[in-house]
Amino acid sequence: MDTMPAGRYYVGDLCYVMHDVWDEVCDLMFPDSSRGIYGKFKLNDGREFAVHSTAYGDGTYRDGMGREYSVDAGVIGCILESDIRDPEAHTSGGQVLDFIAEFDTWEDRGVIHFGVVAIDTVGDDDDDYYDNYYDDED
Repeated sequence: MDTMPAGRYYVGDLCYVMHDVWDEVCDLMFPDSSRGIYGKFKLNDGREFAVHSTAYGDGTYRDGMGREYSVDAGVIGCILESDIRDPEAHTSGGQVLDFIAEFDTWEDRGVIHFGVVAIDTVGDDDDDYYDNYYDDED
């Protein structure tokens, strides 16, 4: 489990917003051409991001609130919106979310967590999971 500071984050496939440093991102995730390492990373310029592998690679996944996340690189991550410097970045494949306090990020059996945001990448549309995890009544 890794902790990220509070702030406004892009949550989604990082390939959409980090073209300019994608080689560096991949070098961090795959340091020796072995199976990937996921979690929290720091770029050479000091920007931090967290990233986790999806269970089944590319596709469209949903969180417990029904928001969609398109995936083309087999990963879902988060980076502060203010740290996106890629001139070709487009955030439409994910979500821009405000986290008012620091939050933990982790993956557990195909469910990727960013604080209270849980993205099921296994494809289990079991409504009981979401009903037990989220309280949608406001």
